[in-house]
Amino acid sequence: MSANLGILASASDLATSQPATSPAWLSGMMQSLPAWMTELVLKPSVGHVVMVLCIVSFLGLALGHIKIKGIGLGIGGVLFSGIAVAHYLTLWNLPLLDAGKRADWHVLHFIRDFGLILFVYTIGVHVGPSFFSSLRRDGLKLNLMATAIVTLGAIIAIMLFWFADVPLAAAVGLFSGATTNTPSLAAGAEALRQVGEGGRIGNASMQSSAYAMAYPFGIMGIILTMLSIRALYKISLPREQEDINKAVAARREPLVNMNVEIKSFAAKPIQLRKIAIARECNVTISRILQDGQVVLGLPTTMLRMGDIVHVVGPRTGVERFRDAVGQESKVDVRSVHSELTYQKVLVTKEEYVGKEISELQLRERFGVTATRIIRGDIVLSPYSGAKILYGDTLGIVGEEDDLSNAAAELGNSVKALNYPQVMPVFFAIALGVIAGSIAIPLPGLPAPLKLGLAGGPLVVAIILSRMGRIGHMIYYLPYSANLALRELGIVLFLACVGLDCGGDFVATLTKGDGLKWMAYATLITFVPLAIVGFFARSVLKMNFMTVCGLLSGSMTDPPALAFAGQVTGSDAPSVAYSTVYPLTMLLRIFFGQAIVLMLARYASGV
Repeated sequence: MSANLGILASASDLATSQPATSPAWLSGMMQSLPAWMTELVLKPSVGHVVMVLCIVSFLGLALGHIKIKGIGLGIGGVLFSGIAVAHYLTLWNLPLLDAGKRADWHVLHFIRDFGLILFVYTIGVHVGPSFFSSLRRDGLKLNLMATAIVTLGAIIAIMLFWFADVPLAAAVGLFSGATTNTPSLAAGAEALRQVGEGGRIGNASMQSSAYAMAYPFGIMGIILTMLSIRALYKISLPREQEDINKAVAARREPLVNMNVEIKSFAAKPIQLRKIAIARECNVTISRILQDGQVVLGLPTTMLRMGDIVHVVGPRTGVERFRDAVGQESKVDVRSVHSELTYQKVLVTKEEYVGKEISELQLRERFGVTATRIIRGDIVLSPYSGAKILYGDTLGIVGEEDDLSNAAAELGNSVKALNYPQVMPVFFAIALGVIAGSIAIPLPGLPAPLKLGLAGGPLVVAIILSRMGRIGHMIYYLPYSANLALRELGIVLFLACVGLDCGGDFVATLTKGDGLKWMAYATLITFVPLAIVGFFARSVLKMNFMTVCGLLSGSMTDPPALAFAGQVTGSDAPSVAYSTVYPLTMLLRIFFGQAIVLMLARYASGV
């Protein structure tokens, strides 16, 4: 009873101690609330922060669903919801934004950073298997354009210092905020501490204020650029996705089937394993029609003149094999009655992840032949050197009993496939945080470069998902689980960013140089993106989804990537984003320090 009285008294004190700046209706509502509700709303606590975050996220997602002529804020609505809530909490002097008196401010920052880590980790896991092939194919072109975006932004920031009388600290803050890059902000702050204050250098507070002014349009500028390109070129998203699918199919030559009659062998029969031309052409002989009977193409099977073989492989390889050994037959071996059948089997046993088909020895152990590897919408030749990933589907041919034995050995468990591998997530994130904290010293810079909490987990996730496994840990997430964690992470990140910078946003905007700084930040954001974005589309004829990933990655901006994925309904932007992200992160950190170091002498009046 006494405890309840104490809670009531505490809640009453909180309600009656509301400052006069609170609206009358709010004070009246607080007085009428139950004691427990008043305490939850007014008393700083973890529960208070979680409640506000959920309200901000709900309102922001609802705002993002509102569309005018088919255009909406999407996931970016959460950022503006956070700014609005933080503004009114500050205006009414509610405790959430009383950062100087609240220990739980660190809770907000933790949730923000952990949300970002979840987002970039799931992106890395998703794009990892195709990342390195994309890097080899398009890496140079994409990274050159990303470098151009970063460099143009730095040049505009330097021009603002020289010609617009912007203090050096503010110019660096605008550069970091307009490019939504917090590590760049930290690097610039470190350089400012090195050179000190005085003259036109400014101070750390000025840098933070400029960053807060620039950040919101830093996100919106990318989104507006993407929407502008889409509108100007009247881009059809289904057609762009179809073009990407065709490009992928062209790079990975589709597998075809052909029945070939053997005409060019010597009179003496030869074992299948000794036919070198089959290996050279990367084809699989799955079935053989001999004397009216169909037999499986095993390594010890004897091939003779007049036999008809069913061949599976890339079109060029199959045609080359046909020309070398005989001619195409009108008899379809598959249509001839036999005990052989075809089955698709899921690989869900960890010991086979990361191995090639030849290492499984399916023919020798089970008497079955693998004809293809099916990975999502991609079909690969089993002897192309491709490594098996968790969840791959193998197309195998054999007798029913043999197929059942092979399926049991490979796992073939849909239930296991739907079960998320949670333990590797925590290991990979811990490894990513360590990698992001590694200091990379570069000559001439006062502070070492770091990949940070965004870059480290992204790089580690790409590498580990490409490897497929380490020991007993499988780096696989069902797509639904990946998408859920990705959305949760970016929503938490945006909500926290909005609450973090929203308290002083309106005051800074309406007083002093706020409006002017925001206009300058718009130049830093929009001009480089527009120049490179339109160049990529007009001159290089780059796919719109790749352009979206390039623009988001060049600004190291996960919210923009989330928006691009939401608008396009595709994961294609993620590949380009991950391709340019590491270099862009290093460049933004470098320029954040280099601008200060290059201009400090002139700014200090020396």
